[in-house]
Amino acid sequence: MYKNIVIADDEPITRMDLAEMLKEAGYSVVGEASDGFDAVELCRKLRPDLVLMDVKMPLLDGLKASKVITQEGLAKSVVLLTAYSGREFIEQAKEAGVMGYIIKPIDEKSLMPAIEVALCKGKEIEQMKKDIEFIREQLETRKTVEKAKGILMKKYQISEEEAYKRIRKLSMDKRCAMKQIASTIVINQ
Repeated sequence: MYKNIVIADDEPITRMDLAEMLKEAGYSVVGEASDGFDAVELCRKLRPDLVLMDVKMPLLDGLKASKVITQEGLAKSVVLLTAYSGREFIEQAKEAGVMGYIIKPIDEKSLMPAIEVALCKGKEIEQMKKDIEFIREQLETRKTVEKAKGILMKKYQISEEEAYKRIRKLSMDKRCAMKQIASTIVINQ
């Protein structure tokens, strides 16, 4: 299975070397950018699995571009490539939400493990976000159904169980989700 990667570096030679290493390792380089602005735009368009991002670039630096990409969920993970190992850069990288930080010069021995770990962690985080959204939707449904049950119980002087059965029966009769029926009951009160 191919993993799609975007490379962002203002040095064409570096981009070319990285692309060659990645292609030889079986990855698909789907885009290249020479500044952070173009990297963000490529990610908006391509939604890659991973972005390899240089820190110091014109127009929009890699740290700020990485922050936009991670906050907007434009790529599953970002790995920074930089000649800078100062504490302030590392702190900014952590704040930007990147999954890796590699000091230049880059060799295949340090690049490939960092990519594999970042891809794995990106996939895990994506799954967690899906799980959270699923749970949030279930909770919203539950709250709406509970509210609708309360309305029916009060209106018809019936038990909680009977109110639930009425909502469920309407849901089956109308062939729609219980949340839709419950929302209608709540709106119509």
